[in-house]
Amino acid sequence: MTEPGASPEDPWVKVEYAYSENVDSDDEDSDYQQESYKESYKDRRRRAHTQAEQKRRDAIKRGYDDLQTIVPTCQQQDFSIGSQKLSKAIVLQKTIDYIQFLHKEKKKQEEEVSTLRKDVTALKIMKVNYEQIVKAHQDNPHEGKDQVSDQVKFNVFQGIMDSLFQSFNASISVASFQELSACVFSWIEEHCKPQTLREIVIGVLHQLKNQLY
Repeated sequence: MTEPGASPEDPWVKVEYAYSENVDSDDEDSDYQQESYKESYKDRRRRAHTQAEQKRRDAIKRGYDDLQTIVPTCQQQDFSIGSQKLSKAIVLQKTIDYIQFLHKEKKKQEEEVSTLRKDVTALKIMKVNYEQIVKAHQDNPHEGKDQVSDQVKFNVFQGIMDSLFQSFNASISVASFQELSACVFSWIEEHCKPQTLREIVIGVLHQLKNQLY
């Protein structure tokens, strides 16, 4: 404003007017810069969020693509859906089914390995027993005058088998074939040890010797 009595041509009036215009212009520039900064910040946040969401979607898509490559049933043609692309739900269900199948196969193989180990143990026991029989025969070769009849040999074998069958019959369950198989191997491990068989054979030989002599 011009003070009362001041002339429009007064130089002080011109200076004050120019200063007022500069202040108003600076305020407008400042408001514009602040508004531009706010918009720029929002745009950056929006772009960052969009990029993060796109990365997440890409990672999920790669995961589903990997599952379809790894799981064999996802590669098999499903005639119910024709040539359509498998949905995510179907991919997940096929993956679950395949994992369950692998668990069953693993359990089955573990049972087969356990059975084979028992077979190996039984064969080792039989090998040891046979070696001991051969060694005993070599250490005590029969002379012609001491030769026994085939009937005596059969009586020895029968006595050993009778003793083994008694323990076998008392230990074996026939409720199912699986239980029978388990019991057989347990019986072999317990009653067919070299020391146990040795005691049985000694007992049978003593009994037969008393009968012959």
